[in-house]
Amino acid sequence: MRKLIAVIVIVVLIVVIIPVITIISYYNRFVTMEETAKNQWAQVESQLKRRFDLIPNLVETAKGYMTHEREVFTNIAEARAKLAGATTLKDKIEGERGLGMVLGRLLALVENYPQLKANENFLKLMDQLEGTENRIAVERMRYNESVRAYNTLIKRFPGNILARWFGREALPYFKTVEEEETVPEVRF
Repeated sequence: MRKLIAVIVIVVLIVVIIPVITIISYYNRFVTMEETAKNQWAQVESQLKRRFDLIPNLVETAKGYMTHEREVFTNIAEARAKLAGATTLKDKIEGERGLGMVLGRLLALVENYPQLKANENFLKLMDQLEGTENRIAVERMRYNESVRAYNTLIKRFPGNILARWFGREALPYFKTVEEEETVPEVRF
């Protein structure tokens, strides 16, 4: 009789307790990895804010030299406004891509203004912007690594079943778009 009870206890452990522990473990991993990705996104946003704050100073310095390039300055203002109004993660990523593209156009235009490139304030701002761009690249890489780990967990078996059960969805990567990878063309 005792052997039968021991076998029943072992079967109950195998059939009930081990799956429950596995489910709890997966749930906790989902939460931990999602929070890690959110934290990494916060680091990206911190650097984007730094760049966001540098851009008006850079634009004002450049405006004095580039009086006939109003379209570029208008596009920068519109891109900043779009990014400032973004509420979802996807909208923020899209807004960042747009701002990066118009900022690239401004930097390409600067090449045609040697007196601007010699301006001390402009050079300091450019150095700060370059450092910020490097920080953004590092934080974006870290964010994408966190997203990759999380998305892999929720797409692999048995995580995919449990992720659906707990309502977990894949997080978006912060990728460059094709337009950002090409050098802007500047014509006068």
